[in-house]
Amino acid sequence: MQKQNKTLKTLQAVILCAGKSTRTYPLTLTRPKALLSIANKPIIKHFLDNLAGLVDEVIIVVNYMKELIIKEVGTTYKGMKIVFVDQKEMAGTADAVIAAEQYIKNKFLLMYGDDLYSQEDFKQLLKYDYALLAKKVSNPELFGIIQTKNNKAVEIIEKPARNIGDLANVGVFILDKSLFSYKNKIKKSQRNELELTDMLSFMMKDKSFSVVEAQQWIPITYAWSLLEANEILLSKITKSEIKGEIENNATIKGNLILGKNSIIKNGVYLEGTVIIGENCAIGPNCYIRGPTTIGNNCKVGNAVEIKASILFDGVHVGHLSYVGDSVIGEKVNFGAGSIIANLRHDNKTVQSFINGKKVDSGRRKLGAIIGDNVHLGIKTAIYPGRKIWPNVDTAPCEIVKEDKTK
Repeated sequence: MQKQNKTLKTLQAVILCAGKSTRTYPLTLTRPKALLSIANKPIIKHFLDNLAGLVDEVIIVVNYMKELIIKEVGTTYKGMKIVFVDQKEMAGTADAVIAAEQYIKNKFLLMYGDDLYSQEDFKQLLKYDYALLAKKVSNPELFGIIQTKNNKAVEIIEKPARNIGDLANVGVFILDKSLFSYKNKIKKSQRNELELTDMLSFMMKDKSFSVVEAQQWIPITYAWSLLEANEILLSKITKSEIKGEIENNATIKGNLILGKNSIIKNGVYLEGTVIIGENCAIGPNCYIRGPTTIGNNCKVGNAVEIKASILFDGVHVGHLSYVGDSVIGEKVNFGAGSIIANLRHDNKTVQSFINGKKVDSGRRKLGAIIGDNVHLGIKTAIYPGRKIWPNVDTAPCEIVKEDKTK
């Protein structure tokens, strides 16, 4: 058995945040994926919160809209030094890690910046010299599948065409600087990229890699994945935290996180777990069903219903509107009476086009994905699973049957 380290302290972590995420369009047309908001916190800060107390330094590999990440995070975070490294060529995940090589001292946690993990899983990995997080999946053709021998990882095969197992690589590893001795052995993949998994497969021939089952792995693959992640994170909230004002005759049925200078007006009915940011005005006489997250500086008008959705900062939902199972970008304005449909007439799962291909969301209920600075004319109606690109307007009474890119 591989000897376990006694300490839970490591020096560094590396987070790969350079990529341009087209599968989360239109939200990532105006921000990098690491700044997508879940439970009113960008993904990158969920990572950093879970690393706090475990590492002294975090190296963040950036490229796409890097200035926004640098501004959001800064040079220190909860006692950790933050170092930003630019992946200049964008030649794949191995190339991203190699970009950070000169900053690596020895042992380090390495993780993709796409998904959400738990601090407990990070702690478990830090018990080993070499290990990776894994999870059994029902659709192995979509993941890198780990091949094992005697309970040790020996190879990672990306998106296998045939059934070779169901143990997926979820993208978190404990490694040391010896990883870089394998960088000259890899060649570009069929995607014309240098793959980290190829580099690791070479390393596994020489090192003993333990496999740790992930207790929490929340993939953020598509824009609607944010809804699933939001639901999981809000389910962990066990008590309310009220920093704003709740008027008389408002009804709170569930846990509410209410930010400073926000007001819940007369006649509002909140059900389930709801997060509302700072400087928001909710109501009067509206219905909000959790799990729902509403960002800062938002307004929700009279007789509005919002159900199981995420509203980024600065969203205004005009009176008599309905928002269900949707993700709404920053500074979107709903004209009065706008309706987002979230259920097909035939009750089948909702499909949506991603990079020109129809993708099954797997969700029976899915509303709209709306980019930043969209203005909906009064009585706009949007079909399930449709997307609207940033800075696009709709006409009064317009019916959005297809994705609206201009």
